[in-house]
Amino acid sequence: MPSAKDVFKMTMGLTDMVMNSYLGDLSDAELTIRPVEGMNPIAWQLGHLIMSERGMIESVKPGSSPALPAGFEEAHSKEALELEKPAYLSKSAYLDLMKKQREATLAVIAATADSDLDKETGISYAPTYAALFNMIGLHPMMHAGQFVAVRRMLQKPVTI
Repeated sequence: MPSAKDVFKMTMGLTDMVMNSYLGDLSDAELTIRPVEGMNPIAWQLGHLIMSERGMIESVKPGSSPALPAGFEEAHSKEALELEKPAYLSKSAYLDLMKKQREATLAVIAATADSDLDKETGISYAPTYAALFNMIGLHPMMHAGQFVAVRRMLQKPVTI
């Protein structure tokens, strides 16, 4: 029977597969498209996902996440969405940062005692370590629909 940690890892693996499938044939320029007013470009969303996962893991084990490039947080802030030409990275840079953060996340999960999964985080949307690890796995799926909107606008093939 899978443990709770196994389930977190399986969920993260599934969302990684979905994200990589949706991003696979998109160019750097296509990551900057805003398909409709009020929808954020994929590049911004990737930065948001990386920073969110990093922040959640740092709340569990400070110093366990890789550093972000200089200016990364500013380029992916809500204020940066108003800029005509935000300082977005290449797709390969985002994928590399996502991979490194995910490796750090999985290491923290592996090192967390099962008895600590009910430890409180002080975060309303993820009140325990278990809920936080679960949120990390699910969060990318909250953005996946916006990735599909860009893909459909570009008439890209259905990938999954």
